[in-house]
Amino acid sequence: MSAIRDGRLWLFSYGTLQLEHVQNDLFGRTLASDPDALTGFILDSIAITDPDVLATSGMEVHKILRRSKDAPPIAGVALAIMAADLPAVDDYEGENYARIAVTLASGRRAFVYVAPEQD
Repeated sequence: MSAIRDGRLWLFSYGTLQLEHVQNDLFGRTLASDPDALTGFILDSIAITDPDVLATSGMEVHKILRRSKDAPPIAGVALAIMAADLPAVDDYEGENYARIAVTLASGRRAFVYVAPEQD
């Protein structure tokens, strides 16, 4: 099952994308959300230096997910967005994150931004 259906999709957020002011800045609206969780990752942090991201989030340290086989579920929310919203999120997350498709605890398919795989 694809993470995109009829131009609509779910985006799993465990950090700043849950903040209403970040959503309004990126999408021009507050998004509908459902509590959900993701397994197979650990929660870490990353220092943000991009001035645009710093201005939007107001935070110098953001959360980031790194793959881990034996980790407890990461709580977050599934945000309902349109496929046309993805470029704004890609720009916001920048080179520090990679967008991947996952299956959440609820069984829904979603995109999530995680630490890029290291070679």
